[in-house]
Amino acid sequence: MKLTIKRISLKDIYRPDIKYLRFLAVLLFTGISYGLYRGIQDNYLAELVHITNFERGVVEFFREIPGLLVVVIFAVLYRLSENRIFKIGLCFMTLGLICLLFAGTGKFIVVLFMVLYSLGEHIVLPLRSTISMHLAKKETGGAALGVAGALDNVGRITGFILVSILFLIFARFGYKRNDLLPFKVIYGVSVVFMIATIIFVLPLEETQNKAPRRRFYFAKKFTKFYMLEVFYGARKQVFLTFAPYVLILQYGADASVIAMLMAISAAFGIIFNPLIGKLIDKVGYKFIMVTDTLILVVVCFFYGFAHRIFPPHIAFKVVYANYILDAIISLASMASSVYVRDIASSQEEVTATISTGISVNHVISIFIALMGGWIWKVTGIEVLFSLSAVLGILNSIYAATIKKPSLTEEP
Repeated sequence: MKLTIKRISLKDIYRPDIKYLRFLAVLLFTGISYGLYRGIQDNYLAELVHITNFERGVVEFFREIPGLLVVVIFAVLYRLSENRIFKIGLCFMTLGLICLLFAGTGKFIVVLFMVLYSLGEHIVLPLRSTISMHLAKKETGGAALGVAGALDNVGRITGFILVSILFLIFARFGYKRNDLLPFKVIYGVSVVFMIATIIFVLPLEETQNKAPRRRFYFAKKFTKFYMLEVFYGARKQVFLTFAPYVLILQYGADASVIAMLMAISAAFGIIFNPLIGKLIDKVGYKFIMVTDTLILVVVCFFYGFAHRIFPPHIAFKVVYANYILDAIISLASMASSVYVRDIASSQEEVTATISTGISVNHVISIFIALMGGWIWKVTGIEVLFSLSAVLGILNSIYAATIKKPSLTEEP
């Protein structure tokens, strides 16, 4: 069967009564700021804060706690509109960056401000998806998520490239890879872009749906979604936490290399994000959820065993390639948001379910991060990434049990 995907414009995706361009601009500027922040984060921790491979898991444990508490956060703010909570999250991200800019390199203070930034990030995360789908027409929810992801990737690419360029410039002036000034300059530029984001987001119109937000939400019909979040969060946390650290500690990658790899990954995201979004609308979220694991198993195998199979000058290239492949297959996670929307009864239920799902996700992922550092230290990266592959397979098997709602049913 031949699959054809029609190219559609933004006007085809979004509702005609909605001013969506300001929201898309906010996503772009937030992406640039995040690219700058994320592009130096692991090297900053490894080379200036001197966080070890075991301690990296401990750092991630605390950094992910806001994700575990996201339902409580939404409960406190439940009477506010989605857009207003979105603005509050962006303000927390900005404050965290400002604190990191002016803080020293003590382990406690750096982790504290990373947690503050993470608080804002986890507030924004579920709302980016729900607001995107709220602005879209009923039949183009996946495409709207694809556009949002693509814009975010454009911003991240810009930020990552800026990191590489700035480090090359500083190197020309004699600065070393572990000098403090280049990192602080990049934090400063990231702050500038977040301030620009705040300026753009403040006039953003409030959402029309003013119904009070559920304080905490579980429903039997979303059981499979919550279980998928557990499996996905566990296997993905291994890559989010330890993949860059493997590149830095085992293969000697500096900040410019890490940032460039992230830029390449985001560039592929621009291509594949809209495509996967359209594929979700075309072939269904279940197909996407199940098939992405086939690539994941290959990625995990080579990431964990490349140094055992290939000589060093080949192994690092293999690992770099698999780092990018993992970034591509992670885009399929948007399928779960479309699944929730298909079986939900209202936009309010979509938001409540996704935010609850993130907390369920973090119940397991924060412990995976903590255990991952210990597993790496005691047994090596081979076992660590084999565990990630097993979790991915379990995720795929469970996704295969999803039953799509009847086409005649209204969610």
